[in-house]
Amino acid sequence: MDRDGLTPQQVARECGVSPDTIRHYEARGVIPRAFRADNGYRQFPVGTVARVLVVRRALAVGFTLDELARAFRLRAAGTPPCAQVRALAGRKLAELDQRIEELVRVRGAVAEIVSEWDERLARTAPGTAAHLIDSLPAVEPGPARGHLKRGRTS
Repeated sequence: MDRDGLTPQQVARECGVSPDTIRHYEARGVIPRAFRADNGYRQFPVGTVARVLVVRRALAVGFTLDELARAFRLRAAGTPPCAQVRALAGRKLAELDQRIEELVRVRGAVAEIVSEWDERLARTAPGTAAHLIDSLPAVEPGPARGHLKRGRTS
């Protein structure tokens, strides 16, 4: 008699992902391994759908499959990973804050470029090349990213 379970296709359909995604998650260790039913078909435990949905939500907020696999292994071994997961989320939040700051600086640089290009286009006769792309200034990398560096670029 078959144990209760779902085929990879059923899990995929319930979760709105492809069967390849389900195989990938299984290989990466974020969902339980499928078992062979009496009919020889691979089946996943019924709770796999809930796990896949948790994985999808965690990926959407920045967790990686490796991070999730580690947390699930700890949980399966009887060690609640709550403190590690919280610390990891805190690091992800700090990284997001840093990326947002960088994007705001880059946005400022692009806004300045667009303004300068508008002025240049206003001074350029219709049908004449303004060479906008060629006039792009260098944007300094690192913490000052988004700051325009005037002068020749390499």
